[in-house]
Amino acid sequence: MSMSVGPASGDASEMVEMNTTPLIDVMLVLLIMFIMSLPVQTHAVKLDMPRPNNNKPVEPPAVIDLEVDFDGTVMWNGNVVASMDQLARYLASVVVKDNQDEIHLRPNRLAKYDTVAKILAIAQRLGVKKIGFVGNEQFLQ
Repeated sequence: MSMSVGPASGDASEMVEMNTTPLIDVMLVLLIMFIMSLPVQTHAVKLDMPRPNNNKPVEPPAVIDLEVDFDGTVMWNGNVVASMDQLARYLASVVVKDNQDEIHLRPNRLAKYDTVAKILAIAQRLGVKKIGFVGNEQFLQ
């Protein structure tokens, strides 16, 4: 086994390369000092949230059951509504109140979509705010 220890010609030239290890160490120390001296940034998002309303209604709104049967019959609290004009008058009486009544719309599973859509269109046109579907469990089967 042999080992190479340099050129065989006998040139003993000195190594003229600069040692960069201390420079890298100094650079890393300076970088760490720069990072430590930066101020801590607080990331906050300013939101303009609504204020709570402390004026509670004196009485809870009444609940009105509006049912649509499979044959298109519309019932207002159990009473049959003869026409869409009469339904519009009922809905208009709800709109004039300051604290609108809640309308629970319960369409039958076999009711036509057209009838329910007309009822919702009338309610939207008159400005009914509190209307919702109930009895949706019948559609899960």
